[in-house]
Amino acid sequence: MAEPTPPLRLLCFLVCLYAAVSAAAAAQKFREAPEFYNSHECPSLTVDQGQGEAELAHEDTDNLLIVCSDQAVHVAMTLDLAYIRGSMAAVLSVLQHSSCPQNIFFHFVVSSSNGSGGSELRSTISSSFPYLHFNLYPFDDSSVAGLISTSIRSALDCPLNYARSYLANLIPLCVPRVVYLDSDVVVVDDIFSLFSTPLPNDAVLAAPEYCNANFTSYFTPTLWANPSLSMTFVNRKPCYFNTGVMVIDLYRWRAGDYTRKIEEWMELQKRMRIYELGSLPPFLLVFAGNIVPVDHRWNQHGLGGDNFRGLCRDLHPGPVSLLHWSGKGKPWVRIDAGRPCPLDALWAPYDLLQTPFSLDS
Repeated sequence: MAEPTPPLRLLCFLVCLYAAVSAAAAAQKFREAPEFYNSHECPSLTVDQGQGEAELAHEDTDNLLIVCSDQAVHVAMTLDLAYIRGSMAAVLSVLQHSSCPQNIFFHFVVSSSNGSGGSELRSTISSSFPYLHFNLYPFDDSSVAGLISTSIRSALDCPLNYARSYLANLIPLCVPRVVYLDSDVVVVDDIFSLFSTPLPNDAVLAAPEYCNANFTSYFTPTLWANPSLSMTFVNRKPCYFNTGVMVIDLYRWRAGDYTRKIEEWMELQKRMRIYELGSLPPFLLVFAGNIVPVDHRWNQHGLGGDNFRGLCRDLHPGPVSLLHWSGKGKPWVRIDAGRPCPLDALWAPYDLLQTPFSLDS
């Protein structure tokens, strides 16, 4: 029998990898989370009759009520079988620390190529959070797959990692803004404080930014040596920001056609190799220097260690509202391997994985 061609071998590998991930995820069982209730000061959810009926006619009545309400707090995340354990912990942390948890609507983006994966993910969320207001949005991998260039970590090349650039195309038009969160975060403060970040003038995006980082390192010499490309940052003070925690004005995003602007940089990357790191650099090229800075407490990032060795890291100085295990090491993986980092103990209380035994029995 002839040896498969390289593309066929790659396809076989991806199919086998997905099957292995699906089997591992299916073996995971999650317990039901406690229900959290609004405080007396929370506004009631009201919506103008007919405001969202046309675009959400397929939704149930409760979802229709909250998704288009002016009092709703919107949180967007991606969901996949490989990271579902982290996503469940993140959702629990958001609800547990919110003063108005019943006003939160979750927008989960899932890969349309997962086959039955979407129904599995919906069932998993519904079983652990039966009271949760949420919707799942299929993301067409093919819409971005041809634009993705290989990066320093294969995990960053997953099409779903680029879904944050397409939120404005997926989320209902009545939703004015959203907080985007990665799956490897734990929120230990009221999400409303982040969601209500002022976005003055024409600002589209808010996030913690870091102006002491070596900004040039996020791009190759090819970009900096090309005057027409390096001029991109003229009249801007470009600072690094992590796209795992963002507040996005969806109205302004659509008006400015920012999805297309990001895609244009990705198309150029395919021809010239102007950066090395996944979906972050296109965001920096479009937004760095033009975002509203958020207090660093809202993204204590890098807790997963560096991208090569995954070494343990400490918290940055200052208060903490959100812990982010960005980087190679994920807390649930290190805990299962018996090699947790000290800060992984802060993630463990939000882990909803159902173990085969109970310490209380």
